[in-house]
Amino acid sequence: MNNKQKKEKKKMGLTTKIFFGLIAGAIFGLVLNYIIPAGVIRDSFLINGVLYVVGQGFIRLMQMLVVPLVFCSLVCGSMSVGDTKKLGTVGVRTVLFYLATTAFAITVALVMGNLIRPGIGLDMSAIKAASDSVATMEKTSIADTILNIIPTNIFEGLASGTMLQIIFFALMLGVVLTKLGDRVETVANIFSQCNDIMMEMTMIVMKVAPIGVFALISKTFAGIGFDAFFPILKYMVTVFLALGIQCFIVYLGLLKIFTGLSPVIFIKNFFPVMAFAFSTATSNATIPMSIDTLAVKLGVSKKISSFTVPLGATINMDGTAIMQGVVVCFVAQAFGIHLSMTDYLTVIGTATLASIGTAGIPSVGMITLTMVFNSIGLPVEGIALVMGIDRILDMTRTAVNITGDAVCTTIVASQNNAVDREIYNTSLVKD
Repeated sequence: MNNKQKKEKKKMGLTTKIFFGLIAGAIFGLVLNYIIPAGVIRDSFLINGVLYVVGQGFIRLMQMLVVPLVFCSLVCGSMSVGDTKKLGTVGVRTVLFYLATTAFAITVALVMGNLIRPGIGLDMSAIKAASDSVATMEKTSIADTILNIIPTNIFEGLASGTMLQIIFFALMLGVVLTKLGDRVETVANIFSQCNDIMMEMTMIVMKVAPIGVFALISKTFAGIGFDAFFPILKYMVTVFLALGIQCFIVYLGLLKIFTGLSPVIFIKNFFPVMAFAFSTATSNATIPMSIDTLAVKLGVSKKISSFTVPLGATINMDGTAIMQGVVVCFVAQAFGIHLSMTDYLTVIGTATLASIGTAGIPSVGMITLTMVFNSIGLPVEGIALVMGIDRILDMTRTAVNITGDAVCTTIVASQNNAVDREIYNTSLVKD
């Protein structure tokens, strides 16, 4: 047992392997671009042969998972949200707050993405396979886009991968299953088990992610050389800025507006939880620490936090929504694809609703990002550019996510007279 544990400790984590796959792929791609001369071996066999097949194979594996994974996870997610009826007003306010801040978060991301424009300077149109995969979409009006959310034939929607229709039906089905309760317990268990199956299948597919990323990045850098480095750095800066705005301006602003409590005291007392979330990159692991810190240092009733914090860990994915918004802008700019206002509204709606089903394992965020790309016709090859550096961003996203959970909890508790303001302001006396 001891030897086995030592071996497991020595093993690299998946994110580390993906990062190494990114670095190795970039180096190999640069070698192909600058050192190996053009010819049948480089162009036909390596770039458009081995690397193309392996990279596109990985993309297809991710696309294969999108519809069943999102459908099952959203049904299960909406079933858990249905339990909020037990807490009446508290549940409704909490869910509305989480959805509103998620929609605002992705809006911030899209604005920052269009201001900084991280994808400019990265000409991905030179990659033939990628440009060929860009779907040509018919532009529809906002009114038709809204109506198209409601499926006329859900099986047709599932078959074609029309994500907004799938999300709408999955949420509605989950709520109905919750309402019927014990009468449909078997059906509810089937969806829960299917969700577990899809999560496990996702983990299996993600095991080959380092190889897939290596192939995709190698092919990319073989075509564009060093031109990719600066745009990727701009992408990271854009994500960090958007996360900072969401955390320190939006969240703390809402806290001050709705409660009158000091944002400085909140950050001071809650910062250890944020640091723990950053180091673990796991929202679920911070749940006990968040509840305890809110109660002991901020005076928030555990009757409120024991519901709102776990729910937030499930459906409040503002950090992930920000990443998805910036990636949308980054890839669209890199491929020279113009996004209309309808496209942006589709991204906001899709990412907001999908946040209900993104909890569980880190890799699900990338799968739902594929879904967001599909909803507006962006080439999913662009995701490979950001997968290798996602670990650092994921740690920051998690810290932002749990901060949003805590702020929502404090606001809802304050509106229900469940915050001991004397405890909250104790740090002022200590200082």
